[in-house]
Amino acid sequence: MDPRRADRLREVNQAAERAFSLLPARPDDVPYRTGRGDRAISRLRTDPDTVERDLVKLVLTIVELLRQLMERQALRRVDRGDLTEEQEERLGLTLMILYDRMNELCERYDLTMEDLNLDLGPLGPLLPP
Repeated sequence: MDPRRADRLREVNQAAERAFSLLPARPDDVPYRTGRGDRAISRLRTDPDTVERDLVKLVLTIVELLRQLMERQALRRVDRGDLTEEQEERLGLTLMILYDRMNELCERYDLTMEDLNLDLGPLGPLLPP
């Protein structure tokens, strides 16, 4: 690994450790709940080996959410007839390219689109099916 990159990863890890030291418990100290509908409580881990992947996962999740919102808005505009045929073609092509790039990035970081769908507890999943 490039020494500059290794130093940067150490800096990120140390910053994350400082930030998470303010939390009331370490991840291993949190008990598992077994009640109806409860899931195991999990927290971010600041392991240097996973911090980059977790950060990429978070960024890709946000990008995927925005992509889906843009796609819905584009469909609404098409249904209303607000766009010319050329604009519809360009918008459709752009959304398809963005979808392909998202899949490529997921493959590069060994993620699936399902991995990007964060569980928001009682609110349900972040991304619609």
